[in-house]
Amino acid sequence: MTAMQDDDVDGYRMPLMEHLVELRRRLLYCVAGIVVLFFISYYFAPQIYGFLTQPLADAMGGRDGERRMIFTALHEAFFTYVKVALFTAMFVGFPLLATQLWMFVAPGLYKNERSAFLPFLIATPVFFVLGGAMAYYVVFPLAWRFFLGFEMPAGEGQLPIQLEAKVDQYLSLVMQLIFAFGLSFLMPVALTLLARVGIIDSMMMVDKRRYFIVAAFVIAAVITPPDVISQITLAVPLILLYELSLLAVRRIERARAKAAGAAPREEAAPAAARRGEAEGEDE
Repeated sequence: MTAMQDDDVDGYRMPLMEHLVELRRRLLYCVAGIVVLFFISYYFAPQIYGFLTQPLADAMGGRDGERRMIFTALHEAFFTYVKVALFTAMFVGFPLLATQLWMFVAPGLYKNERSAFLPFLIATPVFFVLGGAMAYYVVFPLAWRFFLGFEMPAGEGQLPIQLEAKVDQYLSLVMQLIFAFGLSFLMPVALTLLARVGIIDSMMMVDKRRYFIVAAFVIAAVITPPDVISQITLAVPLILLYELSLLAVRRIERARAKAAGAAPREEAAPAAARRGEAEGEDE
């Protein structure tokens, strides 16, 4: 019995080791790709940082020479460019990470499972980029103008209140918002995939809709700056994406029901033919 158990263990050990080796290879590809993108991004870090600060410059009115960004530590500007390069490498390399994940999972799937999963792989980077683009082109201009509205000019017996933005703090806020919106926009992909594998259905989503609306505003309050504009600009798209996911789930259920209804008819046709042949032989 012991020898048989040892043989069984050896039989399962090799596939496990092969999976671990394959996982290690895919991770190395991801790391190598991110490193290459990091050095390329670092070369263009000043231009990328200028692109990220453009919404703030526009909100300030484009008064060159009057407004500035500061750093208060000798190493702050250098590490800010490092963060910019790493942020850009992760953002641009997201399709690479998704592709390597797909190449690791795909050999363990059947052909129909791969064809069902592939659209989600394509949609993931698309929705992620859409979320980041919404943060940059919609949220940043509104939020920056809101915060700049608290500036106060110099008055009689009063000191002016003026923004002196630090480069590292600004970058941290920008990265947080872009990744938060990008990941939030992946919700339709995640919910549709869960419906595809049968974990959730449309009735469950309808029943939990009111809870999700509350959760959307809670999530927006946690990951966005403490202003109403940023929270609404994230919470409302989340709710709309939830409704879009509900429509996609219902479409999946209709297709599944149609396929299930067609299968019995296809099985019944050969049976009817066999009965007709049997009756012909009896005659």
